[in-house]
Parts: sequence; C-alpha cells; structure tokens
Amino acid sequence: MTDLYHIDKARVKHSFNRAADTYDAAAVLQKEVRERMLERLDLVKIAPQIVLDAGSGTGQAGRLLQKRYPASQLIQLDIALRMLEKSQAEYASLIKNTINRLFGMPPIGAVCADIEHVPLTSDAVGLVWSNLAIQWCNALDGVFTEIHRVLQPGGLFMFSTFGPDTLKELREASAADSGHVHVNRFIDMHDIGDALIRAGFSAPVLDVEHLVLTYDDVFGVMRDLKAIGAHNATEGRRRGLDGKGFLQSLAARYEQFRSAGKLPATFEVVYGHAWKSEAKPHFEDGIAPITLHSKKF
Repeated sequence: MTDLYHIDKARVKHSFNRAADTYDAAAVLQKEVRERMLERLDLVKIAPQIVLDAGSGTGQAGRLLQKRYPASQLIQLDIALRMLEKSQAEYASLIKNTINRLFGMPPIGAVCADIEHVPLTSDAVGLVWSNLAIQWCNALDGVFTEIHRVLQPGGLFMFSTFGPDTLKELREASAADSGHVHVNRFIDMHDIGDALIRAGFSAPVLDVEHLVLTYDDVFGVMRDLKAIGAHNATEGRRRGLDGKGFLQSLAARYEQFRSAGKLPATFEVVYGHAWKSEAKPHFEDGIAPITLHSKKF
C-alpha cells in the first residue's frame, strides 16, 4: 500500500532548485531558528576540524559556522545544486578582498547529495549541523544512522526540525479535500529522541518551541512556502493546479483562525543535540536517558 505521506525527493530537489534566488528574502523563520541554534551552540565547547552543514541551503549558517571555527574545514551538503551554487558564489564574493585569503582560510566544500545517503567516509566529521532539513527525509532512523556514521567519536550532532503542530491551521483548513495530502507529516519530539538512541547517540537533549508567523490572508502563507521551496512533496498531493473552488474553500476555512486582524501560521520547532560516544554507551536496565523540554511563545 502506498504511503501518501512518502516524500518525493525529485519534487523536493526541483522545488529547492527553483527557490534558490527567492529563499533568503522569505526565510524569516529559518533565520530565527538558526539564531536560536547558534545560541545553544554557545554553551558547547568544541573545536571540530571538519564541520558538515547537512541541508545547507544558500549557506547562511555555514558562513557563520566558519567564522566561529575559522580553522575548520566546512562541507556544505544539499540536495539542490542551485542552492549550493548560490552559496559558493556568495562565499567567493565575500572573501575576494578580505584578509581571510591571506591567512589561508580553508575553502568551503560543496556536496550535492541527500542526507539520507551521505557520501563521506566514516568517523570523518567533528560537528554535524542541520537546520530545518531532516523533515524532508523519509527514514529518520536511516538519517540518524548516517550522521552517526560520519561523526568522529566524541563528535556533536546539532539539529532542528518541525514537529506535528507545524502548519496545523493549513492542515485543518485543507481537510475538506480528504482525498489528498496538503501538509507534510512531521515527527513528534519523543519519537525523534527514540530514533537518536536507536542510531547509537548518547543521552540526547531535545526541546520544542511553538513559533507563529502572521499574515493578512492564506495566500501570504502559501507564497512564503513557495518562495523557500517548501512545496507539498508528498506522494498523496494533488497533481496539477489546485482548482478555484478548493482555494476559495481553503481561504474561507482558514478564516476561523483569524485573531487581531491576522491569520496565524504555527510552526512547532524541535531542537536537539547529541554526541557520538567515545565508546559504545552502556545504560543500566537497558534504558537510555533522553532530556526533553517544552516551551511555547
């Protein structure tokens, strides 16, 4: 039986390639989450020789990570070649007349690949960073196993992804069209923690925030999602253009959420970090500790 929520990777690649030139201007949420991840990284003392930005997009996080770890080799990995090309062009422009060239700052490597199949050798990377990318994967266990494989013993995995309340308003407003999937399926924080443990990570820490963007109408929500490449990529999506009747129904049903003159779009953001142990972890009674926190804004 076909999983209607299965992610079509060709669709994902096509969507993000098309969004390369509009992504940065529309990626307000992604920027905010990136800043909050960097604040969490402030609390961690590491000096990685190699940093992997998994799902690097246009490279905004990568450039900040390279400033933080100037002696490190940065590798950007993304499924969309146009995103990598834009990042590389931006990086070349930034260093053209800077002192970094004089002191031999390591160049940024670029790898066009899917993070479900990372084409790097095992035990190669000191830090894997991934901001709002793993929700585009089909096999969470496989992703975490791959990341665990490429990390060096003692290496850190820091990530963010979306939880089940993400776009809950759009999900409910589109539910009248029960024959198609309109919003991706997102994984609960507790299940993410369990998957990290199964992959071999040590004592992961996870927390969740609910962030809300506001719009004048539902079409503003849809325009922003299109601008960042976040199209519906599920196998159960409607093929072809949505009809006028569906869009009118969607707009009318979304109105029930209007508050103070604005329509909300909720995003449940799950943050996590975990270490690859120097030795295989052993837990009493076979139970691995997972620290979970929940906050709402």
